[in-house]
Amino acid sequence: MKIINCLLNSSFFALLVKEINQILRNKQLIFLLIFPPTMQLLIYGFALNPDVHYLKLGIVDYANSYNSRELVAALTENRIFVAQQYLFNERELGEQVRQGKLNVGLVIPPEFNRKLAQEKTAEVQVLVDGVDANTAGIANGYINQIIGQYSRQLTSNSALLPISAQTRFLYNPGLISSWFFVPGVMGLVLTLIGSLVSSITVVREKDTGTLEQLLMTPAQAWEILLAKIVPLFFLIMGDVFLALTVAKLVFNVPFRGNLALFLGLSGLYVLVGIGIGIMLATLCATQQQVMLTSFFINLPLIQLSGAIAPIETMPPLFQYLSLLNPLRHYVAIVRGMLLKGVGLEVLWPHAITLGLFATVMLSVSINRFRRQLY
Repeated sequence: MKIINCLLNSSFFALLVKEINQILRNKQLIFLLIFPPTMQLLIYGFALNPDVHYLKLGIVDYANSYNSRELVAALTENRIFVAQQYLFNERELGEQVRQGKLNVGLVIPPEFNRKLAQEKTAEVQVLVDGVDANTAGIANGYINQIIGQYSRQLTSNSALLPISAQTRFLYNPGLISSWFFVPGVMGLVLTLIGSLVSSITVVREKDTGTLEQLLMTPAQAWEILLAKIVPLFFLIMGDVFLALTVAKLVFNVPFRGNLALFLGLSGLYVLVGIGIGIMLATLCATQQQVMLTSFFINLPLIQLSGAIAPIETMPPLFQYLSLLNPLRHYVAIVRGMLLKGVGLEVLWPHAITLGLFATVMLSVSINRFRRQLY
């Protein structure tokens, strides 16, 4: 009791009351303390799921028989695999996997039904996109389990199963997890660095009053903005080179695409990050507010991008919402170029989307910033 009375009678209590009143008067801080954590808990609770569902399955069925259709039905009845396309040959199937349109490919040979009738082992070929090592490993396990269970239904001889699967992992044969995570982390780092550095740079000038001094110079508004954006752009592009170097030397991640194209598309995403940062600077008055608001924006962007958790593990609603996430498109570009070696013939939808995001974000943020200058 004596300790409590001492605290109540000391200046500590007055300071405590003052801090509480100051927090209650700061409506933006209260919003940041309540709304973002709530939304993030809801998003992460739904989006982060170790189970894999709705993997896109491509099928080449040379047998075209009752048994082959039963096998496809066994693979798709539990919603883990969805029969996305029926194709005519393995080459077309492999190309669809290469372009990322399919997660798994199944080739049923023409002698499939005949070998089953002769009680011999009928082999089917399975192609799995190994870029996402986690999803590929889970998909392979599901395929072997489902085929094994279906085989046991066809025979009473457990020693000789009538169907066996030969699986090939494409683009990441060793299923090295770092080959999946490192390209995602590259996008994650550019997101955080681009938005935080650009926003803090602008807000710091507000805090120190140097922004008003710039207005007293004969420079135009667009010159002030361009002088801020250009150094930041080249500084963050240096992080792109650094990330590529670390990925290659430390994690031995391959680079199979065109370097000039990769740098150009990375530059588009850097502009997106700078646009987000300038927007944050126009919405916030202090560096503390910038930090809190950036976490509210960047964490959902990261978690809903496929950079860390596969998009296939998310509910369908969040998978569609992730299409509005620029980081998702950049992560797809990085993985496609580093691991698959694809170019604009495959990545053009992501490139156009990044270009649109960069144009919109920079236009809106620059207009808001120019209005604050006058």
